Amino acid sequence: MTNENRQLLVTVIGGYLGSGKTTLVNHLLRHANGRRLAVLVNEFGELAIDEDLIEAADDDVISIAGGCICCSFGNDLAATMMDLSKMSPAPDHILIESSGVAIPSAIVATMSLLDGFRADGVIVVTDAETLRKNAADDYIGDTIMRQLADADIVIVNKRDLVSEAMLQSLEYWLALAAPRASVIEARHGQVPLDALLGSRGPAVSETRWEHADRLFDSFVLLPSDAVEAAALAELLATGPFGVVRAKGFWAGADGNCNLIHVVGQRWDCSPAGGSHPSGVVVIGKAGQLDRAGIEAATVSMASALRRGLRA
Repeated sequence: MTNENRQLLVTVIGGYLGSGKTTLVNHLLRHANGRRLAVLVNEFGELAIDEDLIEAADDDVISIAGGCICCSFGNDLAATMMDLSKMSPAPDHILIESSGVAIPSAIVATMSLLDGFRADGVIVVTDAETLRKNAADDYIGDTIMRQLADADIVIVNKRDLVSEAMLQSLEYWLALAAPRASVIEARHGQVPLDALLGSRGPAVSETRWEHADRLFDSFVLLPSDAVEAAALAELLATGPFGVVRAKGFWAGADGNCNLIHVVGQRWDCSPAGGSHPSGVVVIGKAGQLDRAGIEAATVSMASALRRGLRA
């Protein structure tokens, strides 16, 4: 499999009209922290980039402070993505902001036909106040439910407009509507970039983000013994540990380095090539990220692997 250095990571941002996708994109651009983001939209008129972020603009590309760009792909998403891959330097991450009625899986299917790109998750933004009402609507409900079914991460935006009881009821409902997604509450689309796109590497210090009532924690999982990288990725994605995102490098039992990506309950493990510092940055909601459970499970997996090798 192609290693990450030769692939562009692509995240699809979906959600119905008025959910707050534009607000989220502006927040990510404003807090890119040196990461070069490329935002693709059908038409510029559909995405109002904050004026103070814009450095220059022409018919096809808006240049954003900090090395980010916004491109209009019109009716040819594939061609625009291939053009991006030829840029020097290339973007670190591509965000595709879909229209309010688009189905994210259709965009992922288009992207999967292109060499040099890898899907890095589907984020669906929802309006906490109107989501369930709109989902029950005979005209738009099917679209909203299909968007939710595609999600790896669901952002329940505008959480400040509803009561805590309504938020709790909404999370129970989303457990059925988006069964494989991690659910994140947000105000004004303010979610740390690493929680949505993954950390840039294990050198990131352990963090509790001072954001939205301290919604996220993180830690760096370091190898203490041999554990199969694919098994670890699956554990982080599907185990009951409150993981939203995880990313990093891990040497398998054969000594080869692997790149681990986890978003929601979806995981990917691929050969990394070359030498990389071992460690996986694990991110989850504050109070729900079970670091002790993850570390204990990792030790248990290592012990089981040793017993299997001795057998």
